[in-house]
Amino acid sequence: MSVDAKTVDRIATLSKLEFNDDEKKEITNDMNKMLAFVDQLSKVNTDSVEPLIYMLDEETPLREDEVNQVISQQEALENAPDKDTDFIKVPKVM
Repeated sequence: MSVDAKTVDRIATLSKLEFNDDEKKEITNDMNKMLAFVDQLSKVNTDSVEPLIYMLDEETPLREDEVNQVISQQEALENAPDKDTDFIKVPKVM
């Protein structure tokens, strides 16, 4: 697979970026270098290699969950910029 100017234009459109002609040439060259590198990785024989899940064999020590500070519903509503009688109102996110 190789990257051409049409592919760079499509990626630029999807990422909402704009490139001039010199930048397009440079990006095309860089992306082709990246794909060539990844292609080299696909040629490596990994049949006898176990998948790596964690970088270290050590277990991460965990701490107990402790409640340090508790505020009441009324205290939380006091600082809310927009609130109802029992709830904090936030803008609709779609």
